[in-house]
Amino acid sequence: MVNAKEFAEALGLKTLSPSSKKEWNIESAEFNRPGLELVGYYDHFAFGRPQVFGYVEMNYIDSLTPKQRIAVFKKFFAYPLPCVTVCRSIQPPAEFLEEARQNDVAVFSSDEPTTKFIVNAILFLNNVLAPRTTMHAVLVDVYGVGVLITGESGVGKSESALELVKRGHQLVADDVVDIRRVSDNRLIGEAPETVRHFMEIRGIGIIDIRQLYGVGSVLMNKAIDMAVHLENWKEKKEYDRLGLDEEYIDILGVRIPHLVMPVKPGRNLSIIIEVASRNFSLKKLGYSAARELDKRLNDMMTRNK
Repeated sequence: MVNAKEFAEALGLKTLSPSSKKEWNIESAEFNRPGLELVGYYDHFAFGRPQVFGYVEMNYIDSLTPKQRIAVFKKFFAYPLPCVTVCRSIQPPAEFLEEARQNDVAVFSSDEPTTKFIVNAILFLNNVLAPRTTMHAVLVDVYGVGVLITGESGVGKSESALELVKRGHQLVADDVVDIRRVSDNRLIGEAPETVRHFMEIRGIGIIDIRQLYGVGSVLMNKAIDMAVHLENWKEKKEYDRLGLDEEYIDILGVRIPHLVMPVKPGRNLSIIIEVASRNFSLKKLGYSAARELDKRLNDMMTRNK
């Protein structure tokens, strides 16, 4: 569901004809410019999308006689439309607004050119309609890499994030991360507004990271690039020591590179996460230290044979 008031405020729209509907049941971030419908072709009419009138549509309407306009508007507004936006601050005819009022369809006006308005509106709807989930985790920006830190309660997630902030990195969310999928392969994480910039440290309590370390120590949101899972060291468990095999986790249908880091006294987790972030960036550029070492060993074995 899309909130009508938020839609208008986010896109800077003026209300030409109000509606009693507070929300619209819009399923996708797509719009319709009703050029064919205005000339009478209603097969495959995407009436469930917000309708956008630009210069061409309004110029065609101006070319009609008053009687033709009324017939066009009656047929058009008979469909259950979410809303109509007229771009370039063009004032629609009185008959247009009257039919909209009678059918309880909101009509807005935008100062923007039609294409620019549609692009901005698609970005807004993509954000509103994005699939969402909430995870018990910490999200930090480390060298430009969005690192999602997971693990059982008390394993040291917040303490690791605090050390990273002290080392110049940025906190996005502590304890609770709201995640939304903004495209097929991109996740954005942020903190709930009520706990944004706050962190819980056992033995101290709640601290405000922005007040303690400055506005440069926090971010509102961040793309999630990799996940690091902290767990207490298990003596009999075999941990990855080479990094040849990539592991992934699935969040909202998006595969995210996943590392398991054992927690043990003496291990500086913040430095290890920094190294993991830098190594991730190198892999994105096509370089893998593990594969380079494997190649050298294979070349040496081949020469010895």
